Amino acid sequence: MAKQYKRILAPIDGGEDTMPILDRAIEVAKQNGSHLDILNVIQVTQFNRNYGNAVSAETVYQLTDQTKEVLETLKQTAVKEGLNDVSIHMRYGNPKKIIAQEFPEDHQDDLIIIGSTGLSAVEQLVVGSVTNYVIRNAKQDVLVVK
Repeated sequence: MAKQYKRILAPIDGGEDTMPILDRAIEVAKQNGSHLDILNVIQVTQFNRNYGNAVSAETVYQLTDQTKEVLETLKQTAVKEGLNDVSIHMRYGNPKKIIAQEFPEDHQDDLIIIGSTGLSAVEQLVVGSVTNYVIRNAKQDVLVVK
């Protein structure tokens, strides 16, 4: 008998691979009668790297508001697809550790559905792939959407 997943985590970054991840997460959640957590991790260090330490609090608030809007839209997409048990979340910090360890422990997620990569080849060489880290370090099953 196949394992039943009760709580599914779908970390998204708002990039082009967001919809395939969300679609697969909705599909698996519906098949399992699961709760779906949609998570966006805002990596505050990216502000300093991208904007030369000149990031105002206003910029962070604007990004937070934009992220909330995106997450709310994704939640509505899941609801329209027939999934009623959906929560959206935003965290600040290191995406690798939050996705692989902290969030799943806090929310008892037993499956992580993640995209194959959110970074360019050069970025992967420099910072490493979040997906690779999650695969190696998560205690939960990880489904990688290509």
